[in-house]
This record gives sequence, structure tokens and C-alpha cells, in this order.
Amino acid sequence: MATTTKTRTQHTRSAGSRGGASGARNGARATRLEHAEHGFTASPQLIGHLQAVLVDLIELATQMKQAHWSVVGRNFRDLHLQLDEIIEEARRFGDEVAERLRALHGVPDGRSTTVAATTTLGAFPDGEVDTAETVDLVTARVEAVVATCRRVHDEVDEEDPTTSDLLHEIIARFEQFAWMVSAENRTPASR
Repeated sequence: MATTTKTRTQHTRSAGSRGGASGARNGARATRLEHAEHGFTASPQLIGHLQAVLVDLIELATQMKQAHWSVVGRNFRDLHLQLDEIIEEARRFGDEVAERLRALHGVPDGRSTTVAATTTLGAFPDGEVDTAETVDLVTARVEAVVATCRRVHDEVDEEDPTTSDLLHEIIARFEQFAWMVSAENRTPASR
């Protein structure tokens, strides 16, 4: 115990002593909690689950941008603007998932090679795509992100309920997007 206290005291002094011979402190100071992160650490399984959600969100943002640039046809402007909303949310939630991984001592991998190799989203077609087809393609990809979140949810919730709250937000938002986008191609039910 005496050795630990002495080591911490020496660390605090060396990190906080910047004032020369007088010993005055300038700037940030180390505390006993500095470099002592002993909070919750994600298991490899939890890290893998969050990584799966992350790559699908990154791929969704990329594919929605491609759709945004290539969509043509009736109701172009509305769909074009709606795609921007999906892109913004995919990027926002992707950042939240990556930062949650870091908070739990995981290292996210958002490199393009990793995303391409591990996403559950199918490839988006090249060239111009009609709005009706785009609606179906977007709906399928948004639902794929939701499916990934739902697939990992129970195991995430068992290990870390706080992280599952983030999945709840993603699921709710993207299920709403799937409904709103798919409604473009729906016809009213007969009365």
C-alpha cells in the first residue's frame, strides 16, 4: 500500500510540477484518477456487435449519398431531401456508436476496406435510378440497419443496458425512416 501511494504521489508531482524551482503549478494537473480508467470494459462480443452496427451505419450514409446523387423521376426533390435526413442521422449515430466503443475501451474500425468487407447492406446500383426503385432500395437498406441492431440487441442489453439504449434510439429513428420512405410507393388499402 505504501508503495502504491508513493508512486501515485510521485506521478502527481511530476505531472503537475511545471513551475521551476518555486514548485508552482501551471495548466492541467494529474489526479489520482488520471490514467486509472477502471470503469466498464466491453467484452470482445460487445465490441463486435457495436462494430457490426457501425459499419452498417457508415455504409448506409455512403449509399444514401449515392442515391441522393443518382435519383431521377417523379417526386425527385422530396426524396432527394429525405435522403439528406437519412444521411445526417446515419452519420450522427455512426459517430455515437464509435464514441461509445471508445468509451468502453474498444477501437472502432471505419476504414472503407473494413466497411466493404463486413456490411450487411447490398451494393447500390450505379447510374441513374428512378425514384420508385430508389424508394425500394433505400427502404431495404434502412431496414438492414435496423435488422443488424435488432440481431445484436439482446446480447448487448444483457452485457450493457446503457449501450442498448443507443440501439433503441437507432432502431426507432430508422424504422420511422423506413415507414416514411416506403410510403412513397404504397397505394391506399381498399375501403
